[in-house]
Amino acid sequence: MKTLLLILSIVLIAVILVQIGRLTDLTAKVRGEEGLTVRKNNATANALLAFMVAFLVFCVAISWYYKDVMLAYGPNEAASIHGKEIDSLFNWTLGFTGVVFFITQIALFYFAWKYRMREGRVAKFFSHDNKLEVIWTLIPTVVMAFLVVQGLITWNNTMTDVKPGDDFIEIEATGEQWLWHLRYPGPDGMLGARDYRLTEGTNLLGQDWSDAKNHDDFLPSEIVLPVNQKVRVRITAKDVLHNFYLPHQRVKMDAVPGTPTYFVFTPTLTTAEYRENLKGHPDWEVPSDPEDPSSPPRWKVFDFELACAELCGNGHFSMRKIVRIVTPEEYQDWLATQNSYYMANVRNTDADPYKGQLLDVDLKNRKAQLMDAFDEAIEKEDPEDRIIRLDYVQFETGSAQLKPESKYELTNLVNLLNDYSSMTLELGGHTDNVGDAESNQLLSQARAEAVKDYVVNKGIDPDRLTAVGYGQNKPAEDNDTAEGRAANRRTEFKITTI
Repeated sequence: MKTLLLILSIVLIAVILVQIGRLTDLTAKVRGEEGLTVRKNNATANALLAFMVAFLVFCVAISWYYKDVMLAYGPNEAASIHGKEIDSLFNWTLGFTGVVFFITQIALFYFAWKYRMREGRVAKFFSHDNKLEVIWTLIPTVVMAFLVVQGLITWNNTMTDVKPGDDFIEIEATGEQWLWHLRYPGPDGMLGARDYRLTEGTNLLGQDWSDAKNHDDFLPSEIVLPVNQKVRVRITAKDVLHNFYLPHQRVKMDAVPGTPTYFVFTPTLTTAEYRENLKGHPDWEVPSDPEDPSSPPRWKVFDFELACAELCGNGHFSMRKIVRIVTPEEYQDWLATQNSYYMANVRNTDADPYKGQLLDVDLKNRKAQLMDAFDEAIEKEDPEDRIIRLDYVQFETGSAQLKPESKYELTNLVNLLNDYSSMTLELGGHTDNVGDAESNQLLSQARAEAVKDYVVNKGIDPDRLTAVGYGQNKPAEDNDTAEGRAANRRTEFKITTI
């Protein structure tokens, strides 16, 4: 019904305008065409002046009204070092162009009013005016020179790459219809090599697993970065042109298939700090869900975001990702929860070129496991609870002969004993229940002695070590299953004194 009434109103207005036009024509015939033209020109000129005032007031009012939701104005300050330079450059540009805008608009409408057709007025024609031409050439030249120089300075400061010796984090973002693949370096701080020919279902980025730098890289679902830390983003794409855009950090760079680009920036505000900046501004105090008045205010649920700033297809909108800027301590806590993609999905599979081999990353992980177990054990008061299993000490089948790879675990044990010079240990050997109990007892004792001999040969005082064979008497699991028996064939140490 409302639509019908609106259509009828528009038709009625059109009819009225037509009738007014006809009435004007009749009036012109009665009063004379020239007088009518003068009156029309006067009316048009006055209307143009009124429109100019309304238009300029509208421009100022609308800019003021929306200032709190526009980047670089209100609370939406730049959240990076270079972003402040960019905002400053845009403000200078807006200042100059804004002045020009107002001058030209006022001149345009004023001249239309002043030089409207009047009775007895004749137009003046002149070919040129040297003074006027110098003015309108010189002033734009000076202004443009200033803006160009400032732009070049800002560009050079913004687009500089990292230098040798810089402390920075490098991450990688790969665009694809319609998502971002994110990759972080592991503890080695370096991203591994990629080769598009290696891309497959379990290797979406074509990582080269023969490159050891790939072994600790991880692929998170969000961007998390520490505040006040320089970041270098390596940017590329798998299919079409995308654009890596962090609006609040003023980061924007094309992701080009086959041609990696980069952007270097330093975030200066955490997500929590930026939320506090938004707090109290009317536009950010409204409910975050317009359909739910009880929902938290917009500022409280604000997040930085990664977007694609290219129209890359009909799923373009889904490339949005959350970006969290956190304190250095929170960043380290987050890193501790991330797992290497290679270790979790590729290690010792058919896709692993090092299947069955020990790698540096394996040794680091084993040492970390032992240290975590040790830290937990020394917190316990009862020595009977301070038992740590040496998971990677292995023997030849039915023998007390240590396998060569056991040396890595035993080296970690030696280092512990050197770090804690007053600590004493009981080295315990255990077997499953397969075979004769007495033979198992002798084998477990021999294995415990073998571990002790290895450690003593590395310079540890033998008086700090006791070797005990428990045979099959202290099973850790049920001996009725193969897995249980494997768990029972073990070597442990108990911390008797610290």
